[in-house]
Amino acid sequence: MNKFIALLASLLVFGCSGGDHEDVREWMSTVAQDARGKIPPLPVVEPYEPVAYDVGDLTDPFKPSRLGSDGKKGGGGFRPDLDRPKEPLELYPLESLKYVGVMTTKERSYAIIQVDSALYQVKVGNYMGQNFGVVVDVSESEVTLRELIQDSAGDWVERTSNLLLQEKGAK
Repeated sequence: MNKFIALLASLLVFGCSGGDHEDVREWMSTVAQDARGKIPPLPVVEPYEPVAYDVGDLTDPFKPSRLGSDGKKGGGGFRPDLDRPKEPLELYPLESLKYVGVMTTKERSYAIIQVDSALYQVKVGNYMGQNFGVVVDVSESEVTLRELIQDSAGDWVERTSNLLLQEKGAK
């Protein structure tokens, strides 16, 4: 059976290879004449002319400027003390700190703040959070902080934040 298929295939190839295929050659030459690509001409490129830029009295766009400022410093005089040493709780955002308890002595109250698995004692005057927050009050239900943040004009403004006492089962 395999010999029969091989014989039939060789006869088919031999039959197609012989003879003059003038009609095929004529068709190929006709198609080859019309197959030339038509590429549009390149556009004319105008020469580059540099334009001089004179800043004059214009505001430098790369310097932070205050909107509507008349040269006076705003912000109510609030400025964070950047030269003081950072306290451990200033490394954490305020949202990650948990107020879990309070210790009260005759003179003052201490808040117990939990970060991850560590506990810290905090009193009035300590700093915590990443917005220069200073503790201004410790009560049995919350810790009140005064934070300094920059507004859109670059001025420092005060904001009051609270940490509420966490319930035993709350996370």
